[in-house]
Amino acid sequence: MADTPILETRGVTVRFGGHVAVKDVNIEVRRGTVTGLIGPNGAGKTTLFNTITGLQRPTSGTVLLDGVDVTGSAPHNRARMGLARTFQRLELFVSLSVRDNLRVAGDIHNANSRNRIDVDAEADRLLELTGLTDIADKDVSDIPTGRARVVEVARALMTSPRILLLDEPASGQTEQETEEFASLLTALAGDGLAICLVEHDIPLVMKICSTIYVLDYGAVLASGVPDVIKNDPAVINAYIGTEEDVA
Repeated sequence: MADTPILETRGVTVRFGGHVAVKDVNIEVRRGTVTGLIGPNGAGKTTLFNTITGLQRPTSGTVLLDGVDVTGSAPHNRARMGLARTFQRLELFVSLSVRDNLRVAGDIHNANSRNRIDVDAEADRLLELTGLTDIADKDVSDIPTGRARVVEVARALMTSPRILLLDEPASGQTEQETEEFASLLTALAGDGLAICLVEHDIPLVMKICSTIYVLDYGAVLASGVPDVIKNDPAVINAYIGTEEDVA
């Protein structure tokens, strides 16, 4: 694992009129790790993701990928540098099969990248890796929300990302699906992928993340390893509750 972060924000601030949605945020995401971004609703987590991916221009501050300033770069240029994401609201082609959702992503990747992939072979590999083979030929509209979340991850992986941003990926999952999802993310990080997730499932975050950032009112309230975060009085008071609540 490299010492330098593959993704950084430095002093990122986002204002909407007189409202400060993100305030002077510094985070680092490193290769081969899962980094958590947690906090109450409205804390600025999705706005920060939008800023990292280029959907939202910051009022001030800098976004760096592999040490390169991409603050002014368009989203498709950041995608070419290996950045992929999922969204809080499912963004799938519901009239297509699970397999075809992945194939569409692969075709788009090949049209915009020098690093072409064998779309069918890669789709088959990722369907097996993510545990979706049994529903590969079902329309997305016919599968449960929890598994559709995994389809979104598999589709993002079709772009061969180096950094994966996940916005509430465990939403709608059963307890068993969440356990399997935790194993998947841990395995992906073990293969060198850098993952950053926004998530309200605190036990999941504590289980798989090596570093956690807590946002509150747009600013970083605390950051550190899970044991530090779950015992931080300010974090307990603002968001996660007692240690028993996150066990």
